[in-house]
Amino acid sequence: MWNKAFTFTSTILLVLMLLTSATPIASEWPWGSEGEPYPWLNYLKSLTSDRGIVLRIVTRHESSILSLTKQLFLNSPVARELGINDIQFLYVAAESWPDYITRAKSLGTPIDIAWGGGPTLFNNIYSMGFIQELGGSIHPAHYAILYELSKIPDRVAGAETFRVDESGNIVWIGASVSSFGFTVNKDVLNRYGVPVPRKWADLASPQYARYLPYIHIVGIADPTMSTSNTRIFEIILQAKGWEEGWRILTLLAANAIIYSGSGDVRDAVIRGDLGIGTTIDFYGYMAMNTNPACEYIIPTNESIVNADPIALLKDSRYPVHAVAFIAWVMSEFGGQQVWLDREINRLPINPRVFDTPGGQGRPDLYQALQSIQQTGGIAFNETLSTQWVDAVVNYFKATLVNAHDDLTPAWAQIANAYLQGRISKDWYEYLVWYISRPLSFTDPLTNETVTFSLEYAIRISPYLTQASIQGTLRRTWEDLSRQRYREALSLLQQALIGAPVPTTTPTTTPSTETSPTETPTTTPEPTTPESPTDTTATNNATSPQTQQETGGGVPFSVIILVAVVAVIVAYFFLRGRKV
Repeated sequence: MWNKAFTFTSTILLVLMLLTSATPIASEWPWGSEGEPYPWLNYLKSLTSDRGIVLRIVTRHESSILSLTKQLFLNSPVARELGINDIQFLYVAAESWPDYITRAKSLGTPIDIAWGGGPTLFNNIYSMGFIQELGGSIHPAHYAILYELSKIPDRVAGAETFRVDESGNIVWIGASVSSFGFTVNKDVLNRYGVPVPRKWADLASPQYARYLPYIHIVGIADPTMSTSNTRIFEIILQAKGWEEGWRILTLLAANAIIYSGSGDVRDAVIRGDLGIGTTIDFYGYMAMNTNPACEYIIPTNESIVNADPIALLKDSRYPVHAVAFIAWVMSEFGGQQVWLDREINRLPINPRVFDTPGGQGRPDLYQALQSIQQTGGIAFNETLSTQWVDAVVNYFKATLVNAHDDLTPAWAQIANAYLQGRISKDWYEYLVWYISRPLSFTDPLTNETVTFSLEYAIRISPYLTQASIQGTLRRTWEDLSRQRYREALSLLQQALIGAPVPTTTPTTTPSTETSPTETPTTTPEPTTPESPTDTTATNNATSPQTQQETGGGVPFSVIILVAVVAVIVAYFFLRGRKV
């Protein structure tokens, strides 16, 4: 009796799931049974008579991706049949997207699509109301995107491949997959006799300061110019905790030459100007293809995988044509082919591309995609990233980029004095703490003295879009950090003459991963830094996985489904008892 009840219940469940599915099953697509490569194309043609279209796309992708995309798309049947004559790619700094999108609309030249730049950027512009949610009930053209989305796994290496809102509508969809790490040139590292790094903390090692300030072995990009390096710095903060994270970031920046863009970092590693550069994965693969001495390294259990988004903007003048471009980008016969180019080397989000002739010619990318799914990572909190990113970027810019010409000389003298045995380990750790601890300053909102804590970063971040507050804080942070780096040199002179270590001590001991093994008696025992996702400051920061799976609440259809199943089970259970 129970087996019959279970079979009947399962059948009801299946029927209800199909009825309540947000995405139609294959036979229910509005274009019927038309086959690949673009079964939705004739359907989209029927929805608009506009032709001679120029699409405008704001992007963070580099020129090699954009030029190949433009060439392939404009020569595709999608562009020809829908009368899309051109694409204008608008390469805009991430922090300027809101103003740029708003201004374009006011000038009568609205932007149709946003493409590339990472989940945090897209979550930000969605929260500001720029992104159009996707769903067949919103606009029938959206079914073309939902069709291509049905080919994509929900998650890759634990990372969400798309985001949904509280109503279950799609907000953005990943067009490719990215991991984050560093690319090394082993010839350079061998030349200078320094080790190959394996973890983020290794990049803060005094070993890489041996030749400073004249020769830099490490390179990073300015986070105000590079969304990939911004994400790397956030990963370090979330993986290591706030204070330990800023210690690593400070010494990493002190070790590094800072470039305006991440592409410049990649090129410097390929040329042999650098031994180590912080890069997104496809820059690493590109370096490996160009120079056999290069290797891309993902810090084990310390990184994440991202889906790099594409989204339809609300003010698009040609939403059907914009949908066609997005669907083409996601198709294994269309834009997914771009990632296979040996000058680009990105990981496709649509695994079916590896079944095409082009995909079968890139077993290395297929293996790379499999490998990242086996590499452990951190549970990156996208909500927290959205809450703190503006503060993190501006603080990094002021204290580590703008004040770099004071930071690196001070660090070079501290590191080399320690490596040469001229100062004790206690003094070394004290000086490291001194230059890297979060600043205390006057808050322009309250005129009270505050510390740049995680809680403060979350509180001040929304106000940093205001030029006056951003400018005030950047100047304050830069001035205080420059003063601190100069004071560190005075403290170093005391250390060199044998003065005792000051009694002011750090609240947490710097990690022993990049410093000597003993803990100084003047500092407390090290504690394991808590992940920002566990702090009380982020008690409202629901993880992205939970957000996606629940959609911000239980859908009504699910409640109905559960109720029906409960009634059926109860019926058969009671009937069985009577028998």
